[in-house]
Amino acid sequence: MSEHDEDGYAGEAVLVIDGTEIATTVDLRGYFQPIDGYYRWYGRVATNEQVSAAAGGKKTAVEIRAGEYSAKGELSDPDPWDRYRIMGTSTPPFHVPTSLEELNELNA
Repeated sequence: MSEHDEDGYAGEAVLVIDGTEIATTVDLRGYFQPIDGYYRWYGRVATNEQVSAAAGGKKTAVEIRAGEYSAKGELSDPDPWDRYRIMGTSTPPFHVPTSLEELNELNA
């Protein structure tokens, strides 16, 4: 169990790396950090040869688009299975409940 209540998204996304759009699949999570007031999101990008070629095995600035949501973030070094970690701060590239009514609907 996490110490944070997490939101998330798993599915198709488009990464924009140096102006090139790459369709891929992601698994993302995020949480609001009350101490500093930031929303932090993170996850993994599925193995994708185009992402690997564009990122070149190093940290890379990226824009991620998932449906109607988008955010700027950073790819970090790939894991042994060539899946890049992605992370960002502030508005995530997925929907986050913003009202008590919406949270109550999700928990009903």
